[in-house]
Amino acid sequence: MKKIFAPLQLFRLPKPSFRLPRLLRWLRVLRFLKVLTIPTGLLLVLTSAVGIAVMLYGMTLPNILGIARPEVRNIVSFLMSGGLYSLGGFAAGSVLGLLFLIKPIVRMIKATFWWIVRFPKALWQSPVKTYHSVIRGRNWFLAKVEYLQSESQKWKTAFNILKSPYSLLRAAGFSPQMAATMLIGASTVGTGVVVNETILEGRSFANGDAGVYLAPGDAPVSYVTDPEEEGYNTLRIDLGSTPVRAITIENVSIGTVFTGSALPSGVQNAVDVGGLASASTRLEIGHLIFEKSRCKKLELSDIQAHTIIVRGNASDGQSIAPSPGTSRMRAIGGGHHQAEAMVHSGGTFDRIWIQAPTSGVNGKVDKLTLSNLFTKGGPCKLHRMNIGTLEVLLNEVGIGDGFATKEFTIATNVTGAVITIENNVEVTIAEPATS
Repeated sequence: MKKIFAPLQLFRLPKPSFRLPRLLRWLRVLRFLKVLTIPTGLLLVLTSAVGIAVMLYGMTLPNILGIARPEVRNIVSFLMSGGLYSLGGFAAGSVLGLLFLIKPIVRMIKATFWWIVRFPKALWQSPVKTYHSVIRGRNWFLAKVEYLQSESQKWKTAFNILKSPYSLLRAAGFSPQMAATMLIGASTVGTGVVVNETILEGRSFANGDAGVYLAPGDAPVSYVTDPEEEGYNTLRIDLGSTPVRAITIENVSIGTVFTGSALPSGVQNAVDVGGLASASTRLEIGHLIFEKSRCKKLELSDIQAHTIIVRGNASDGQSIAPSPGTSRMRAIGGGHHQAEAMVHSGGTFDRIWIQAPTSGVNGKVDKLTLSNLFTKGGPCKLHRMNIGTLEVLLNEVGIGDGFATKEFTIATNVTGAVITIENNVEVTIAEPATS
C-alpha cells in the first residue's frame, strides 16, 4: 500500500512554521497580564473613587481650604482647578477598573449564589459526612491497635520459647533457685535469679514476689522494685467478695530473721491474719492450719470456730483459754465462680498480712495453710475470724524471758463447739539468731 500511494507524497502540505515553545511563552505572558488585571482594576477604582470624593468634598465645603493642612489644601486646589476634566478622568478610571474587575465580580456573584443554593444540602449532608469521617478515623485507629497486638503476641511467644527450659524444670518440681542454678551452671544463685524470674515470668504470688495481691489474682497490683533500697518487702493478700479455694504460704522467713531486714515503719506484727475492726470485716475460713512455725509471740483472739485443735506446741510461757461456743461447721464454696488456689513456697519478707479491707465485705477462703513460717521481730497474730476447723500444730513460740510472761495465748473470746488441747508444753525458747 505504501508503494501504491508513494507518488501522492509530493502533494503533502508543509509543516507549520511556528514553534510550539514560543507560543507557550506568549501564553505565559498573556496569563501573567491577565493576573495583573485584577490588582490594576482595584487600583484604578480606588484612586478614582478617592479623587471623586475629594472633589465633591471640596465643592460642598469651600472652607476646607481654610481648615485643612497645607498639603491637603494644595491637593484639593490642584484637583479643583481641573474642574470637569478631573472629574471625567476619575470617572473614566473607575469605569476602566470596573471593566478589569467585571469577570472576578461575576465569579464572586456566582460563587455566592452557589453557596446560597448548596448550603441547605451541605448542612443536611454534613452529619453523614462527619459520621463517615469518624468511621475512617476509627478504622485507622483499630488497624494500628491490631498491628500492635499482633506484635505483642509475637514477642510474648518469643519470650515463652526462651523461658521454656526454666518452666519445664519448675514443672518437674525444682525450686526457682535450683532451676536457675541448673540453667546457668553455677553452684549458687543470687541476684541473677531475681532478674531472670522478673524478665521471663513476671512478678507473681507463685514466684514468691512481695507485693499487694487482690485475691485470687496471682499478679501483684502494687510492689516495690528494690526491697532493700525502699525498705518495704511485705507479702499482702486482700480478700474480697470472691471466695478462694485455698491459700498456702509455706517455707518463708519473715521479719528481722535475715540480715538487713526490718519490720515496716509503724508495724508491730510479723504475721497478721484477720479482718479489720475499722472496716467491720472478718475472715470466713473453712479450715485454717497454722503449723510448724517459729514466732516471737503467737496470739489468737476474737475467733469463733466449730472445731479447735491445739496440739504439740512448745512455748516460753503459755495461756490457752478458749471458751465453749455454738459455732457451726463451715466450708466455703462458690461453684464456677470460686477462685483457684494461691500457693507460695519459699521467700523472705518483712511481713505477711492477710486481711479483708473492703468495708462490710468479709474475706472467704475454704482452706488457709500457714506452714513453716520462720519469724523474728514481731508477734504472729490471728484474729477476727469465723472458722469451721482451726488447727494450731507443732509451733515453737518464745523470746526467752521466762514462763511468767505468756508468749503463746489463746484468749477467752476464742470459742469452739469441739475443743481439743493436748501435748502443749512450756520450755525455754528464745528468738532465733539473725542469719
